[in-house]
Amino acid sequence: MISERAKQLIPKARIVSFANWKGCHSEPAIQIFQQADDRGQYLTDEDLGQIKTLSPETSASVEIAKLLREKAAVIVQQAREQVLATYPSITEPGGELYPPARAEACWRDFWHFLRCITYGIAGNNSAFTSQTGLENMRLLYEELRVPLPAMICGLENLKIYSLQLFTHPEQELITPYFDHLINQMKQF
Repeated sequence: MISERAKQLIPKARIVSFANWKGCHSEPAIQIFQQADDRGQYLTDEDLGQIKTLSPETSASVEIAKLLREKAAVIVQQAREQVLATYPSITEPGGELYPPARAEACWRDFWHFLRCITYGIAGNNSAFTSQTGLENMRLLYEELRVPLPAMICGLENLKIYSLQLFTHPEQELITPYFDHLINQMKQF
């Protein structure tokens, strides 16, 4: 059962902010990102095509974000398996991700973390997070007693498995996006 406090924090725990994108992107491009985030979805092929048209300098980054979106289920599964290998009793009775609904929420968060990272990559903005949203997420995680070491392990493995899809120059390009969110979460 979720507490009233958690119910109030959930809609406020939005980790992406497009407020500082105004100098780099047109309002129509920002709206594409914002609408995808409002839906809690990855950018669609149509969204990515529009972003490339509005901001041609993002073409290479948009393609990287597209591949991450297409491989999201596999990447999240690999990160999940690594968390379970690192914390083998975490989903067992008495574990921090028990009952199964708690574990499913964790894996869903991994999917959303990767989604948010793809927004930063597609928009060429590695500082894609909202301090207010992250603070609300920290409070939510405290309220729900989310095991932070396991979440950070998951994020680090999202990075590892994502980077394996790319060439060395592409890896260097996208590493800061993963590191930004990992470092923000480590401050929780």
